[in-house]
Amino acid sequence: QVQLVESGGGLVQAGGSLRLSCAVSGSILGINVMGWYRQAPGKQRELVATITSGGNTNYVDSVKGRFTISRDNAKNTVYLQMNSLKPEDTAVYYCNAHVLVVSGLRGYWGQGTQVTVSS
Repeated sequence: QVQLVESGGGLVQAGGSLRLSCAVSGSILGINVMGWYRQAPGKQRELVATITSGGNTNYVDSVKGRFTISRDNAKNTVYLQMNSLKPEDTAVYYCNAHVLVVSGLRGYWGQGTQVTVSS
């Protein structure tokens, strides 16, 4: 069993910062790509950022220069540092990880954490 537990969401004013964390636990043989997605009310879930096990990163254009994804492989944890937050960043943020387990490589999701940016 693999679990992804997120933390760090909350309410912040526009221009503020938040840091999200996602810890992966369970019967893990390895973790490949980790990432953050978000879903705003009435919209589809969208990719925010990803990071490979080697540290290569990818961002959606709307967060480039404001958000930074990082990971601690020793702790099986991925982070999302969000600066200069805008009201349009308001969404539920979900952690995703491609985890190598005994049965192969599988994708897992966290439960989601709410980020609300007030204007």
